[in-house]
Amino acid sequence: MIYEHLGSRPRIHDTAVVAPTAVISGDVEIGPDCQVLHGAIITAEGGPIRLGEHVIVMENALIRATAADAVHIGPHTLIGTLASIAGATIGAEVFFASGARVFNGAHVGDRCEVRVHAIVHRRAVLPEGTVVPIGWVAVGDPVQLLSPDQHEEIAAAQPELDFPGYVFGVDRDTPDLMVQLTERYGRSLARHADDREL
Repeated sequence: MIYEHLGSRPRIHDTAVVAPTAVISGDVEIGPDCQVLHGAIITAEGGPIRLGEHVIVMENALIRATAADAVHIGPHTLIGTLASIAGATIGAEVFFASGARVFNGAHVGDRCEVRVHAIVHRRAVLPEGTVVPIGWVAVGDPVQLLSPDQHEEIAAAQPELDFPGYVFGVDRDTPDLMVQLTERYGRSLARHADDREL
């Protein structure tokens, strides 16, 4: 399903193949010979999304751009099933395994691997060829790779990342954080009410 969102229509190269159950919404450009499989969602929520040539987006993967963070994905990149990329810049020949997560403002260099259920946190920078092991967390610039049992080190990085402030525009110390966050984000998402199927 292809949707116009906020006045922008997806542009899909005539050699790309998009499954009929995939959703492509807004300012999205899909390059030559890309494959977007069933259930994948590529949604430009105010910022553009650009997929280079030969990018494969597997079943039920999610790619989302925001007004603050566009998404650029280099050629010959594979985004595995149930993986998600939000507002990040991805180099060429990158592999995202099933369930991998990449957050806003991250930069993933050429030929990196983000393995099963690994996380690239907000604003993390992965140099070319970096491998994030299964379930590990990549944080910072320069990047630190932390195993899932390093709870204290991961928690120590969280305040500096200011995820609610950067992504949702709400201060982490707001007493009614989730009320403010869901109402603000809900208003933004409500803009889909005016989408037009193409």
